[in-house]
Amino acid sequence: MTTTLKSRLQADLTAAIKARDELRSSTLRLTITAITKEEVAGESARELSDAEVEKIVAREAKKRREAAEAFEKGGRAAQAEREKAEGEVLAEYLPKPLTDDELNALVAEAVREAAAGGAEGPRAMGAVMKIVNPKIAGRAEGGRVAAAVKRQLAGG
Repeated sequence: MTTTLKSRLQADLTAAIKARDELRSSTLRLTITAITKEEVAGESARELSDAEVEKIVAREAKKRREAAEAFEKGGRAAQAEREKAEGEVLAEYLPKPLTDDELNALVAEAVREAAAGGAEGPRAMGAVMKIVNPKIAGRAEGGRVAAAVKRQLAGG
């Protein structure tokens, strides 16, 4: 049985090929390849869960963002646009990113939870991250989360 996210990616790839949508089909093809590679890595082949597939899609989207930034810095606007467009295709398969307000609310809750457990001040960073990361699950980048945690720990 294939995961629902993986089968959606494959169905969308077929549709993109039929529609002759080169950007979408090549982006999805590369992402599905990354998923398949992950499935056969290790001792034995296995099916990935939707959460694992989502992590791979997020990783691929992050690669596109970083490549777009690198191309922009190098003055290669056409390649940067292509990478951004591919990133936008992949974003459709990811949960909606958290707004700053949503992120700050989750972090504040985690800080209170950590404080209740005895972890306070800047040294509580690890405890807070451990509490907040599962709640965020791919809806905000790690650096953004860490910065929000640091801000709240410094202020609180």
